[in-house]
Amino acid sequence: MSQAMITVPLYRAAHGRTGDKGNRSNISVIAWHAALYPVLLEQLSEAAVARHFAHRKPARVQRFELPLLGAMNFVLDDVLDGGVNDALNLDTHGKSLSFWLLDLPIEVPAALAGLLAGREPTF
Repeated sequence: MSQAMITVPLYRAAHGRTGDKGNRSNISVIAWHAALYPVLLEQLSEAAVARHFAHRKPARVQRFELPLLGAMNFVLDDVLDGGVNDALNLDTHGKSLSFWLLDLPIEVPAALAGLLAGREPTF
């Protein structure tokens, strides 16, 4: 029998750091708790992140795993409209893209719900 799962935005399971250089964005995802790291590894593949950023048309997405930190780093090529100095858009670089990634829905075993940050929204 499979375990019960809940769907939450990634920011409930992890936080992020970001940077940019030229036309490349670098987004780190860090699990709030070590027990959540395997869940992130399973669901945050290069392909999943590329799909989430399809509207930015990344030329390549690479994932680098940092298991001792409970983190991973994604490098997305050609997603910054040419880079900070060439882009006509306001803040299409770095930080705004990390917030977009942290909004990605993921499934977490219900047994780990107590490790998630924040609470479910109530309306």
